[in-house]
Amino acid sequence: MILCHSFPITLIKTSILTIICVKCNCMKLYISDLHFYHDLLNMQLDKRGFASGEEMNAYIIEKWNNKVRGGDMIIVLGDMFGTREPNLVNAVLRKLNGRICLIEGNHDAMWLNRTGFDTSRFEWIKPYAELEDHGRTVIASHYPMMCYNHQYQLKTDGSPQTYMLYGHVHNTHDERLITRFMQQTKATEITDKNGLKATIPCNMINCFCMFSDYTPLSLKEWIAIDEKRRAKLIQEDL
Repeated sequence: MILCHSFPITLIKTSILTIICVKCNCMKLYISDLHFYHDLLNMQLDKRGFASGEEMNAYIIEKWNNKVRGGDMIIVLGDMFGTREPNLVNAVLRKLNGRICLIEGNHDAMWLNRTGFDTSRFEWIKPYAELEDHGRTVIASHYPMMCYNHQYQLKTDGSPQTYMLYGHVHNTHDERLITRFMQQTKATEITDKNGLKATIPCNMINCFCMFSDYTPLSLKEWIAIDEKRRAKLIQEDL
Protein backbone atom coordinates (compact mmCIF):
# COMPACT_ATOMS: atom_id res chain seq x y z
CA MET A 1 0.00 0.00 0.00
CA ILE A 2 1.40 3.39 -1.02
CA LEU A 3 0.61 6.76 0.54
CA CYS A 4 1.54 10.04 -1.10
CA HIS A 5 0.57 12.87 1.27
CA SER A 6 -1.83 13.48 4.14
CA PHE A 7 -4.70 14.63 1.93
CA PRO A 8 -8.13 13.00 1.47
CA ILE A 9 -7.44 9.73 -0.29
CA THR A 10 -9.04 7.39 -2.79
CA LEU A 11 -8.23 3.69 -2.63
CA ILE A 12 -7.66 1.97 -5.98
CA LYS A 13 -7.27 -1.81 -6.09
CA THR A 14 -5.79 -3.91 -8.86
CA SER A 15 -4.93 -7.58 -8.97
CA ILE A 16 -1.24 -6.68 -8.86
CA LEU A 17 -0.92 -3.67 -6.61
CA THR A 18 -2.94 -1.51 -4.25
CA ILE A 19 -2.23 2.20 -4.57
CA ILE A 20 -3.52 5.09 -2.49
CA CYS A 21 -4.01 8.07 -4.79
CA VAL A 22 -4.35 11.41 -3.08
CA LYS A 23 -6.17 14.48 -4.28
CA CYS A 24 -3.12 16.59 -4.97
CA ASN A 25 -1.18 17.73 -8.02
CA CYS A 26 1.14 14.71 -8.00
CA MET A 27 1.73 12.97 -11.31
CA LYS A 28 2.61 9.49 -12.46
CA LEU A 29 5.65 9.66 -14.72
CA TYR A 30 7.31 6.91 -16.73
CA ILE A 31 10.77 6.21 -18.15
CA SER A 32 12.88 3.19 -19.05
CA ASP A 33 16.46 1.99 -19.54
CA LEU A 34 18.35 4.83 -17.88
CA HIS A 35 21.41 2.60 -17.31
CA PHE A 36 23.23 4.91 -14.89
CA TYR A 37 27.00 4.16 -14.89
CA HIS A 38 26.79 1.97 -18.02
CA ASP A 39 29.81 3.37 -19.89
CA LEU A 40 29.86 0.76 -22.66
CA LEU A 41 26.21 1.38 -23.49
CA ASN A 42 26.85 5.13 -23.65
CA MET A 43 29.84 4.78 -25.95
CA GLN A 44 28.92 1.84 -28.20
CA LEU A 45 25.44 0.33 -27.87
CA ASP A 46 23.16 3.37 -27.62
CA LYS A 47 25.90 5.82 -28.65
CA ARG A 48 24.40 8.43 -26.35
CA GLY A 49 27.15 10.93 -27.04
CA PHE A 50 28.31 11.72 -23.52
CA ALA A 51 32.04 12.11 -22.91
CA SER A 52 31.85 9.78 -19.91
CA GLY A 53 29.51 7.84 -17.69
CA GLU A 54 29.81 10.57 -15.06
CA GLU A 55 28.66 13.18 -17.57
CA MET A 56 25.74 10.98 -18.58
CA ASN A 57 24.71 10.43 -14.94
CA ALA A 58 24.78 14.16 -14.20
CA TYR A 59 22.69 14.98 -17.26
CA ILE A 60 20.04 12.35 -16.47
CA ILE A 61 19.80 13.53 -12.85
CA GLU A 62 19.38 17.13 -14.01
CA LYS A 63 16.65 16.26 -16.53
CA TRP A 64 14.87 14.08 -13.94
CA ASN A 65 14.87 16.76 -11.23
CA ASN A 66 13.82 19.53 -13.62
CA LYS A 67 10.61 17.56 -14.24
CA VAL A 68 9.90 15.66 -11.02
CA ARG A 69 8.43 17.23 -7.89
CA GLY A 70 8.50 15.71 -4.42
CA GLY A 71 5.14 13.92 -4.51
CA ASP A 72 5.36 12.65 -8.09
CA MET A 73 5.49 8.89 -8.63
CA ILE A 74 8.08 7.79 -11.18
CA ILE A 75 7.68 4.31 -12.60
CA VAL A 76 11.04 3.21 -13.99
CA LEU A 77 10.36 0.43 -16.49
CA GLY A 78 13.55 -1.49 -15.83
CA ASP A 79 17.32 -1.31 -16.28
CA MET A 80 17.88 1.66 -14.03
CA PHE A 81 21.56 1.02 -13.22
CA GLY A 82 24.53 -0.51 -14.99
CA THR A 83 26.69 -1.06 -11.92
CA ARG A 84 26.91 -3.71 -9.20
CA GLU A 85 28.17 -1.29 -6.53
CA PRO A 86 25.53 -0.44 -3.88
CA ASN A 87 27.30 2.77 -2.85
CA LEU A 88 27.10 4.08 -6.43
CA VAL A 89 23.42 3.11 -6.71
CA ASN A 90 22.59 4.76 -3.39
CA ALA A 91 24.47 7.93 -4.33
CA VAL A 92 22.28 8.46 -7.40
CA LEU A 93 19.04 7.49 -5.64
CA ARG A 94 19.68 10.14 -2.96
CA LYS A 95 19.89 12.83 -5.65
CA LEU A 96 16.63 12.01 -7.44
CA ASN A 97 13.34 13.78 -6.66
CA GLY A 98 10.04 11.99 -6.24
CA ARG A 99 8.73 8.61 -5.18
CA ILE A 100 10.49 5.97 -7.24
CA CYS A 101 8.92 2.67 -8.29
CA LEU A 102 10.77 0.01 -10.26
CA ILE A 103 9.64 -2.57 -12.76
CA GLU A 104 12.52 -5.03 -12.74
CA GLY A 105 14.57 -5.31 -15.93
CA ASN A 106 17.15 -7.86 -17.00
CA HIS A 107 20.05 -5.67 -15.80
CA ASP A 108 18.61 -4.88 -12.37
CA ALA A 109 19.28 -8.12 -10.50
CA MET A 110 23.01 -7.38 -10.40
CA TRP A 111 22.48 -4.43 -8.03
CA LEU A 112 19.14 -5.32 -6.42
CA ASN A 113 20.63 -8.46 -4.87
CA ARG A 114 23.73 -6.81 -3.44
CA THR A 115 24.18 -6.24 0.28
CA GLY A 116 24.18 -2.53 1.10
CA PHE A 117 21.61 -1.41 -1.46
CA ASP A 118 19.12 1.00 0.16
CA THR A 119 15.69 -0.43 -0.67
CA SER A 120 13.90 2.29 1.31
CA ARG A 121 14.29 4.72 -1.59
CA PHE A 122 11.74 2.72 -3.59
CA GLU A 123 7.99 2.72 -3.01
CA TRP A 124 7.86 -0.73 -4.59
CA ILE A 125 9.87 -3.06 -6.82
CA LYS A 126 7.97 -5.53 -9.00
CA PRO A 127 8.40 -7.50 -12.22
CA TYR A 128 5.04 -6.27 -13.54
CA ALA A 129 2.25 -3.90 -12.53
CA GLU A 130 -1.17 -2.70 -13.63
CA LEU A 131 -1.86 0.91 -12.70
CA GLU A 132 -4.70 3.41 -12.98
CA ASP A 133 -3.72 6.73 -14.54
CA HIS A 134 -6.37 9.43 -15.04
CA GLY A 135 -9.08 6.95 -15.96
CA ARG A 136 -6.85 4.78 -18.12
CA THR A 137 -5.17 1.48 -17.38
CA VAL A 138 -1.40 1.17 -17.71
CA ILE A 139 0.22 -2.23 -18.17
CA ALA A 140 3.82 -1.77 -17.00
CA SER A 141 6.50 -4.28 -17.98
CA HIS A 142 10.17 -4.06 -18.86
CA TYR A 143 9.57 -6.39 -21.78
CA PRO A 144 7.14 -5.56 -24.61
CA MET A 145 3.95 -7.61 -24.39
CA MET A 146 2.27 -8.12 -27.76
CA CYS A 147 -0.94 -9.48 -26.20
CA TYR A 148 -1.53 -7.63 -22.93
CA ASN A 149 -4.27 -7.61 -20.31
CA HIS A 150 -7.32 -5.38 -21.02
CA GLN A 151 -6.06 -4.83 -24.59
CA TYR A 152 -9.54 -4.85 -26.10
CA GLN A 153 -11.09 -2.44 -23.62
CA LEU A 154 -12.14 0.95 -25.01
CA LYS A 155 -13.64 4.05 -23.46
CA THR A 156 -17.26 4.89 -24.28
CA ASP A 157 -16.08 7.31 -26.97
CA GLY A 158 -14.06 4.54 -28.62
CA SER A 159 -10.65 5.86 -27.50
CA PRO A 160 -8.11 3.50 -25.91
CA GLN A 161 -8.65 2.47 -22.30
CA THR A 162 -5.39 0.55 -21.89
CA TYR A 163 -1.77 1.29 -22.77
CA MET A 164 1.12 -1.17 -22.60
CA LEU A 165 4.30 0.67 -21.48
CA TYR A 166 7.61 -1.09 -21.93
CA GLY A 167 11.36 -0.73 -22.40
CA HIS A 168 14.16 -3.26 -23.02
CA VAL A 169 14.51 -2.89 -26.81
CA HIS A 170 15.92 0.67 -26.76
CA ASN A 171 15.95 2.15 -30.30
CA THR A 172 16.89 -1.03 -32.17
CA HIS A 173 15.67 -3.20 -35.03
CA ASP A 174 13.44 -4.92 -32.45
CA GLU A 175 11.60 -1.63 -31.95
CA ARG A 176 11.04 -1.33 -35.69
CA LEU A 177 9.60 -4.86 -35.72
CA ILE A 178 7.24 -3.91 -32.88
CA THR A 179 6.03 -0.93 -34.92
CA ARG A 180 5.31 -3.23 -37.86
CA PHE A 181 3.51 -5.66 -35.56
CA MET A 182 1.36 -2.81 -34.23
CA GLN A 183 0.46 -1.70 -37.75
CA GLN A 184 -0.55 -5.21 -38.75
CA THR A 185 -2.54 -5.73 -35.55
CA LYS A 186 -4.44 -2.47 -35.90
CA ALA A 187 -5.28 -3.33 -39.52
CA THR A 188 -6.63 -6.78 -38.62
CA GLU A 189 -10.40 -6.95 -38.86
CA ILE A 190 -12.33 -9.11 -36.41
CA THR A 191 -15.92 -9.68 -35.33
CA ASP A 192 -16.51 -8.41 -31.81
CA LYS A 193 -18.74 -9.92 -29.10
CA ASN A 194 -21.74 -8.02 -30.50
CA GLY A 195 -21.24 -9.45 -33.98
CA LEU A 196 -19.90 -6.17 -35.34
CA LYS A 197 -16.82 -5.65 -37.45
CA ALA A 198 -13.93 -4.11 -35.54
CA THR A 199 -10.14 -3.84 -35.55
CA ILE A 200 -7.78 -4.94 -32.80
CA PRO A 201 -6.54 -2.21 -30.43
CA CYS A 202 -2.78 -2.19 -29.96
CA ASN A 203 -1.46 0.66 -27.84
CA MET A 204 2.14 -0.06 -26.94
CA ILE A 205 4.58 2.68 -25.95
CA ASN A 206 8.34 2.31 -25.66
CA CYS A 207 9.38 4.66 -22.83
CA PHE A 208 13.08 4.51 -23.74
CA CYS A 209 14.84 7.41 -22.04
CA MET A 210 16.50 8.72 -25.20
CA PHE A 211 13.06 9.26 -26.79
CA SER A 212 12.25 11.83 -24.07
CA ASP A 213 15.74 13.34 -23.69
CA TYR A 214 16.09 11.43 -20.40
CA THR A 215 13.01 13.10 -18.87
CA PRO A 216 10.29 11.08 -17.09
CA LEU A 217 6.98 11.88 -18.77
CA SER A 218 3.27 11.50 -18.07
CA LEU A 219 1.15 9.00 -19.98
CA LYS A 220 -0.37 11.85 -22.01
CA GLU A 221 3.09 13.12 -22.96
CA TRP A 222 4.30 9.66 -23.92
CA ILE A 223 1.23 9.10 -26.11
CA ALA A 224 2.02 12.27 -28.07
CA ILE A 225 5.72 11.44 -28.47
CA ASP A 226 5.02 7.85 -29.44
CA GLU A 227 2.46 8.75 -32.10
CA LYS A 228 4.85 11.18 -33.78
CA ARG A 229 7.84 8.82 -33.56
CA ARG A 230 6.00 5.79 -34.93
CA ALA A 231 4.48 7.83 -37.77
CA LYS A 232 8.02 8.71 -38.84
CA LEU A 233 9.11 5.06 -38.67
CA ILE A 234 6.14 4.01 -40.80
CA GLN A 235 7.01 6.65 -43.42
CA GLU A 236 10.62 5.47 -43.51
CA ASP A 237 9.46 1.88 -44.12
CA LEU A 238 7.27 2.81 -47.10
